[in-house]
Amino acid sequence: MITHPKMRMIAPHEALPGRPGPIPTAERHFVNGRPLKGPYPQGAERVFFGMGCYWGAERRFWSLPGVWVTAVGNIAGFTPNPTYEEVCTGKTGHAEAVMVVFEPERIAFSQLLKVFWENHDPTQHMRQGNDMGTQYRSGIWCETDEQLARAEKSRETYQRALTSAGLGEITTETGPAPEFYFAEEYHQQYLAKNPQGYCGVGGTGVPFPDDPGMS
Repeated sequence: MITHPKMRMIAPHEALPGRPGPIPTAERHFVNGRPLKGPYPQGAERVFFGMGCYWGAERRFWSLPGVWVTAVGNIAGFTPNPTYEEVCTGKTGHAEAVMVVFEPERIAFSQLLKVFWENHDPTQHMRQGNDMGTQYRSGIWCETDEQLARAEKSRETYQRALTSAGLGEITTETGPAPEFYFAEEYHQQYLAKNPQGYCGVGGTGVPFPDDPGMS
């Protein structure tokens, strides 16, 4: 079997050097006008989802009641402050991700997890559909221990559903959130600015099962 070279995760010493400061990005959300980098409401939480191309993934979250703001960027790599072009080489180690800032009293974390699992294929390893490379890998990166525990439990729940449907093993990364680097301005809320643009978000067709323990 021939493996696409960008589907091999690089080692830290192979990574591009990057830069010491952040690259320019938007200040405010194109749809709701809220600041991408805060300040956020008291009690709000952040979580980061990798679902393949972040354009379509972000659109799944920004209209949910209780989601305060979203942004796209890069996470879980080695190169500091990478550009989009650098990430696309496969030599930064990053995954494309959506930052979701949500208010727990208005939306349950389990609802975000349901959107995550149902709107991409978490069994494809370093790809989503025709998008191939380490930047398109599936992941949930959490900022609290409670988020991480729920994310890992949801993974077990969804794996049972996939197995029952005769589908493969989940390859989603779960772990504490490393540093998140905001993508360039034109990537933020891309599909609101370009309604006919490429989406790239699909799914397995298997719904996430109701699980009272996740509420």
